[in-house]
Formats: sequence, C-alpha cells, structure tokens
Amino acid sequence: MAALNDLRNGLVIRLDDIVYTVVDCEHVKPGKGGAFARTKIKRVKDGAVLDRTFRASESIETVRLTDQEMQFLYSEGKMLWFMDNETFEQHQLSESMLGDSVKYLKEGENVIVKMDGATPLAVELPTFVELQIVETDPGLRGDTVSGGTKPAKLETGAVVNVPLFVKNETTIKVDTRTGKYVERV
Repeated sequence: MAALNDLRNGLVIRLDDIVYTVVDCEHVKPGKGGAFARTKIKRVKDGAVLDRTFRASESIETVRLTDQEMQFLYSEGKMLWFMDNETFEQHQLSESMLGDSVKYLKEGENVIVKMDGATPLAVELPTFVELQIVETDPGLRGDTVSGGTKPAKLETGAVVNVPLFVKNETTIKVDTRTGKYVERV
C-alpha cells in the first residue's frame, strides 16, 4: 500500500482489480481542506487514459511488474504463442495485447512481456526490427522533385512507405513505435 505522497509518474497501481500506470501526477495542498493528487492514469491492458483524483485518506495499492524476455513462436488465429527464454514455459496471449505493433512481429523475435505475478499484462517489442520486403513497385527516376516514397509490403504483411531506390527482397529496419522506414540493412 502506498500513501498519497508516494504517487509519482511511472508508478504502477491497482484500482478495482485493474492495473494502471501513473502518467501525470500533480500534488495539490489547498489552503482550506485536505491535500489531494490530480492524476492521469493509463490502463496497462489497452492504453486507455483516465483522470483520477486521490484524497489523502485513500490508500493506493502498488504493483510490482516483472519483465520477462520471451520468444515469439507462432500465431494461431487471434492467439499468439510465446516461450519464456529461461524456463521454456509457453504462454498464450491475445493479439489485442500488442495492438497495431503485431504487424512487426515475426517468428523467433524476442520481446519483453510485463508480468504481474504469473499474469502477462503487456508486450513490448524491440524499438527497431529488421524485416524483408516481399512486394514493392519499381521506383522510377524523375517522378518527384525531391526524394519520394512508395508503399512496400513486408514479410509480416505490414505495409510501410520506403524510398524509391529500395527494391524487392531488400531487408530494411523499421521503427515499431511509428511504423516508419529507418534504413536498409
């Protein structure tokens, strides 16, 4: 349990059996009445952000999440299978835990899974992944005044815009946070 003074940005808390991360916290001590904290909290499971005010009399349950490195094995329908790199135990997670970043996940890739005890809560992909281009149109010189882009389909099915000089079967580096092309590998 934590007191009001322990609230700070980045703290992981549990409210009504739901795990949240404190995104923004402002402590207020009015001249009249008790102290309170205005916070923005983000639900770990789906990223929804809520505004919440905590009074000094409330006790707050803190949660200690552990990071487990796991390897993505395969997908089966809407479920993804991961293997713990230390215990070789396999876990089944839904695609919704990854959101849009599932487009950049390929078999054999290592990811960080945030665990609350034995329950997986969130999946963090590496910042950059290397993927091969499966299909893209040939780039023609003279089409643009400055560097142009064209869509390219990657081995995982994701589509990113790449410069005109990039060809089929080229391996590129993609930023998983923005989904943008970074460089050729």
